[in-house]
Amino acid sequence: MSVKISDIGKAVLETEYAVRGPIVARAQELERDGRAVIYCNIGNPQALGQAPLSWTRRILALCEYPTLAIEAPGSFPTDAVAAARALLAGSKHGIGAYSESKGLKVVRDAVASFITRRDGIAADPDAIFLTDGASKGVQAALRLMLAGPDDGIMIPIPQYPLYSATITMYEGRQVGYYLDEERDWAVSRELLENAIAGAKEAGVRTKAIVVINPGNPTGSVLRPDNVKMVIDFAKKHGLAILADEVYQDNVYRDGERFESFAKAMAELGEKDVSLFSFHSTSKGFLGECGQRGGYMEVRNVTPDVMAQILKMQSVSLCANLPGQAAMYSLVSPPPPDGPSKAEYDGERAAILGELKARARLLADGLNAIPGFRCNEVAGAMYAFPRLTLPAGRTDEEWCMALLEKTGICVVPGSGFGQLPGTAHFRTTILPPREKLAEVVKAIAAFNAEYR
Repeated sequence: MSVKISDIGKAVLETEYAVRGPIVARAQELERDGRAVIYCNIGNPQALGQAPLSWTRRILALCEYPTLAIEAPGSFPTDAVAAARALLAGSKHGIGAYSESKGLKVVRDAVASFITRRDGIAADPDAIFLTDGASKGVQAALRLMLAGPDDGIMIPIPQYPLYSATITMYEGRQVGYYLDEERDWAVSRELLENAIAGAKEAGVRTKAIVVINPGNPTGSVLRPDNVKMVIDFAKKHGLAILADEVYQDNVYRDGERFESFAKAMAELGEKDVSLFSFHSTSKGFLGECGQRGGYMEVRNVTPDVMAQILKMQSVSLCANLPGQAAMYSLVSPPPPDGPSKAEYDGERAAILGELKARARLLADGLNAIPGFRCNEVAGAMYAFPRLTLPAGRTDEEWCMALLEKTGICVVPGSGFGQLPGTAHFRTTILPPREKLAEVVKAIAAFNAEYR
């Protein structure tokens, strides 16, 4: 007997993921029919022309095919060869074999050293879990938190749909807290308190709060005092913190800097709030989405809880090994005196400098369109502009019409959540500058006609 839709669980049927929803499906249909489509719906840098870092790809090549260093002597810089050999020695059996469930110790040691360099604080390699992209770490943390149908997770509105989709899949409750668009999408203590009070009245037992910094889809960067405020809020209400920090290298606005929750908690001397921090090889300047490399660092949990996290990881055996190697390349850049250092610094600076220029171009261009308002893209890879629509029209209808008319694929704000009565869409800053200028021009022309 074939499986029918009536056989599918309610949680699966109710799960939605707007980033690859019906508008993207229609874009793919148009592309198959020969239409040119510009995909601005997802943070997929290499699909939009970003070149991979030489450092990363050399390490991956040498790990996949170790005899390359012998068969092609002199073709690889000595520091890349040394990095690959360190990885292979740490793996014992190469990257075609399973690692321990937490991931290769050599990579976890490198991640711990990276956190110490970044924040000036100690990090425990045994509290680091290597994952298939940050998404798998997020899903593991949410699975851990959601013990029953009345358990809730606070998520920002707007949010990245991974969170709403996973909470729905795990049959938990979403507790949305609005970000303050008028104050650069800041996290407001008042709005946090309103959200958790409303959840309590509805019978929800709120377990954790998710914070995305830099913000997806908002392009915001939280200030250090805002980060510390969230920690104080979490402590007051007995919440764990899930810190999505995958865009930590993507900070463009002058005077802004990334502040990790781990660093802020160390400065506060906070040991009572559990923290799950996530990072990825997909974003930043690396852009290695297809490698599916990520990590989850856990702080302030008891040994018995840590054992349960390890058990969950063990069910999947381990994260994929090429992704672990890519993560090693991210957290272990070339040594200062290595032959790859100058090239690495140049490639990194070029990518981040180009993204900064695109962030400015996109925000300025959108703000010049009548009926549009876009906060400055201070970080991450996206803009989330507000637009004024004709009466009776929705942002989904606008985005679909934009696709049909121009071939530009963006995601309606309703897929991320937004203040009632407002309309937005999310677009990436990833197309090359000349292409991005064409996108802005096409949106302006389309919107004038649509209005």
